[in-house]
Amino acid sequence: MLKFKIALVFFLPLFAFSQNEKWPAEKLKQDLTIFKEIREKANSGLYKYRTKQQIDSIYSWAFSQINTPKSLIEFYKIVLQITDFEGSLHNDTTLPEDFEKKYSSGNVFFPFPVKLINNQLVVNFENTEIPLGSQIYSINGIETSKLLSTLYKYYTTDGYNITGKSIGIGSSFAKYFEMEYGPQKRFTVEYSLPNQTKKLKKTISAISNEIRKENFKNRHSLPIDSLQYNRAKDKYSFKVISNNTALLSVHTFVIGRNAKHKEHLAYKKYLDSCFNYLSKNNQIKNLIVDVRNNGGGTDPNDIVTFSYLAEKPFRENASAYINFHEIPFAEYLVYEETEPQKKQEEKKDFEDELKEEFPKLENGKYIQDEKFNPLLQPEKNSFKGQIYLLISPRIASAGSLFASLVAGNTKGIVIGEETMGGYFGHNGHTPIEYELPNTKIKTQFSIVNLEQDVPKKLNQIFGRGIIPDYEVKQTFEDFMKNRDTQLEYTLKLIEQK
Repeated sequence: MLKFKIALVFFLPLFAFSQNEKWPAEKLKQDLTIFKEIREKANSGLYKYRTKQQIDSIYSWAFSQINTPKSLIEFYKIVLQITDFEGSLHNDTTLPEDFEKKYSSGNVFFPFPVKLINNQLVVNFENTEIPLGSQIYSINGIETSKLLSTLYKYYTTDGYNITGKSIGIGSSFAKYFEMEYGPQKRFTVEYSLPNQTKKLKKTISAISNEIRKENFKNRHSLPIDSLQYNRAKDKYSFKVISNNTALLSVHTFVIGRNAKHKEHLAYKKYLDSCFNYLSKNNQIKNLIVDVRNNGGGTDPNDIVTFSYLAEKPFRENASAYINFHEIPFAEYLVYEETEPQKKQEEKKDFEDELKEEFPKLENGKYIQDEKFNPLLQPEKNSFKGQIYLLISPRIASAGSLFASLVAGNTKGIVIGEETMGGYFGHNGHTPIEYELPNTKIKTQFSIVNLEQDVPKKLNQIFGRGIIPDYEVKQTFEDFMKNRDTQLEYTLKLIEQK
C-alpha cells in the first residue's frame, strides 16, 4: 500500500496579517471555495459518512459566516468545523507555523493537564493549587459540558465517534482552550475536591507553552496512558503472566518504514519467537493482546501481527479506491521539494504510483489492483487458544484496522472502550496536503477509501469505532491509584472461565 506523502512547506514571506487583524471577506471566500473544490475532487471519503446534501449544507453555513471580515483564528475555526464534520481521523488542518508561534507565545495556557473520567473533567496533575482528581465544573464561567462540545472540533475521529475526542482533550486541553477562547492571563476554576460535592472556586495563573508541555510529560496518569513510545524496545512486549495466560502488548505500528526495514524485520522475528513459544507450550490457553495505545503506523506491521491470530485466509481490506490519477489543484500542493523541476518530478512519481496501484476506472473511482491486496494466510504457528483484545478510544488508523480484523474475524473477546478508528473502514494509507493561497492554512487528508475485510456484526455500527463485547472504563478510584481497570477485569474474566 502506498505510503508516499507530499509534505513540508514552501519558503514563504513573513505572515502579513497581525493576530487580531480582520481578513477581507472576499479573500476568505476565495480560500473557502478552493478548500471545498479540493475536497470534492481529491477526498474519496467526503461522502463516506455524510450525504452530499449534508456537506453542501455545512458549506452554506460556512459561507454565511464570512460575509463580513474575520480574523484568521475565526476563519480557522470555521474550517475546523467542516473537517471534523467529514468524519476522518486522518483530517488535519493547521494554522501557519509563524502565526501559531506568535499566537501561543507568553503565559496564556491553562496550567494543569486534565482527563475525562466517566464524562467528568478531572485534574490530572499533582499540584498545590487545585488537588489531583478534583472535578472541574467550569472555567472562566464556561460550564464543562459547553466547554467540551466547543473543543471537540480540534480532534477529528472516524465517522460519528465521540469517545476518541477524549484523547485530544487529555493531551491538548490547554492548547484547544487558548485557540477557542483566546489567550488568558488567569483562570477562575469552579471545582470540587476528590470524592466530595461541595463546589469551590479558585483563580490560578496561566503558564507558558514550554511549561504546559513539561506538565503534560509529568501528568499523573502517565504510567497507564502514555502516548510516547520513542525507543524500539518500548513499542511492543510479550510476557507470560500466569500458568495459562500470556500478554502481547503492541503500543504502535510505527515499526520501520516498510516490509524491508530492519526495525520491521526485527519485529517480525520477535513475533515469530513469541508464537513459536506459545505453540509449543500447551498450558497457555489464553492470550491477551493489548493495543490500547496503538494510534497506527506503517504497513505491513498490522497485517503481520494479525497473521499470528488469524483463523482463516484474509485480506488487508475488502476494497479500496481513490478519486484521481492526476493530482487536482496541484498549484496549492505542499511539496517536499523546493525547486520547480524537483516538484514536477515529485508530482509525477506520486501520480505514477497511484496509476500502478489504482489502475482501473469504475463509476468515477480508481479501483485498487488485487496484487496490492493479496489473499494472506495465517502463520503456521498462529495462536489457537482464546484471544482477549484490549481496546481504547486511542486506537486509530492501522491500529483500528488490526483491531477490527481481530474483532470481526476471530473468536476473540473484545474488552475496553470504543475505538476512534472505524470498524468497517476508513480513509487512510496515502496522505496529501494543500495550502490555501491567502490565509496559508494547511489541510491534510488521506485519499484511499478503504472497506476493511470484516463481517457485519450486531454490535458493530456503521460510522462508529470498534464496539467492545465488554465495555470497561477506568474508574475514578483506579485513576487515582493508576490501576489498570481493563487488564484487571480481563484477568478476573479468565479466572471465571
